[in-house]
Amino acid sequence: MQTRKQQNTRRDFLKKSGTIAVGTALTGGFASGLIPRVHAAEDNTIKVVLVGCGGRGTGAASQALSVKGPTKLVGVADFFEQRAKNCVKLIKESHGEKVDVPPERIFSGLHGYKHAVDLLGSSDVALFATPPAFRPIHVEYAVNKGVNVFMEKSFAVDAPGINRIRKAGELAKQKNLKIAGGLMSRHSYALNGAIEQIHSGAIGDAVTCWAYREHGAVGFGPKRDGESDLAHQIRNYSNFTWLNGSFLLDWLIHNIDVCCWVKGAYPVSAQGMGGRQVRTAKDQLFDHYGVEYRFPDGTTLFAQGRHQDKCWGFFGSVIQGSKGSAVLGEGISRPKLYKTWKRLPEDQIWEHKGEFNNFYQTEHDLLFDAIRNDKPYNETEYSANSAMTGILGLMAVESGREITWEQASKSEVQLAPNLDTLTEDSPAPVLPDENGNYPIALPGVKSVWG
Repeated sequence: MQTRKQQNTRRDFLKKSGTIAVGTALTGGFASGLIPRVHAAEDNTIKVVLVGCGGRGTGAASQALSVKGPTKLVGVADFFEQRAKNCVKLIKESHGEKVDVPPERIFSGLHGYKHAVDLLGSSDVALFATPPAFRPIHVEYAVNKGVNVFMEKSFAVDAPGINRIRKAGELAKQKNLKIAGGLMSRHSYALNGAIEQIHSGAIGDAVTCWAYREHGAVGFGPKRDGESDLAHQIRNYSNFTWLNGSFLLDWLIHNIDVCCWVKGAYPVSAQGMGGRQVRTAKDQLFDHYGVEYRFPDGTTLFAQGRHQDKCWGFFGSVIQGSKGSAVLGEGISRPKLYKTWKRLPEDQIWEHKGEFNNFYQTEHDLLFDAIRNDKPYNETEYSANSAMTGILGLMAVESGREITWEQASKSEVQLAPNLDTLTEDSPAPVLPDENGNYPIALPGVKSVWG
């Protein structure tokens, strides 16, 4: 995990952007033939474009410009034009001549991601930090164009989207393209050390895993004057299931991924519950989730998510082994192992003593190093599997049924069909009723999953 100094530095950077710390982007607005490809520099500069100019996308671009070797930001794209312009200005303040984005290479709307990607060549990188619903479309386009990819989590919101990501990943391997996924905890030195200890038997066999994300309510911005339903929902993408796949998927994915990493497996089934207990915002969010996943060996993972004010809070993963326990994962800066299940200080048997790296930076360092030195690099498989685990849980919670991995993977349900052809003038995939309320799943009664 990051040190407190590293965490504060990143928070300060995101605060300066004047945006929420999530990407809300897509793009478009210019005829494709009008945007010339930016030619490669003779000094082996890797060109970068950013699609999704919110806080996470802005941070990813800064990290891409901070790797070893010359890099240059040559284009950006976001659904909102002003956000894209603000992003360029902010990054230029920090990276100066590494930012070469004139006005004609700032795109807005739903389809400018194509024009941004078209600026690049085979040694370059497209950074995607849009709402997860659009990730499969954007990654697929970049790989088809022969461009390397960094894709922020989450990676899709339904099984058809995950299948597109998988296919793009396989095509990338065939083309010798590199793909990095935004599960940055995979690159934490401290977390890697903890999981190595667990895999070596330090706490015995992992019997039960818990993935937690418990904190205050997710914010919600009111609809602005003259704003379309589509723009309103994209601006508040964390609040609409068709865009982010729910709090369970988009917010718990890191610790779900950590637990599956510990087990070395993915669930075969899930059942769970959730709902809106106290939330009154006019959006689609459940304010609590609880999912019991079953692994192939019969052991369980319990994922618990809640965003309610004035309630118990915890952000991390807990592993109970046959001979001890561990506390680790996203939200735990110093993972620890214990010889008991009580996890008392006197029972601690391991804590990371080495370097605490900025793993947001490390994930970009590794990607760009692989490009420069032509190393195999493709994080699609575990990224897709961890996202599919979140989708499996969502399906179980909203339907009120037990769902198997096989059933979920074969599901043809799309939370927002025809996204490829959506335009700025299209109606939003989900519309409010006459009272401004959006459709919300009722487990056992009504859900898109049947």
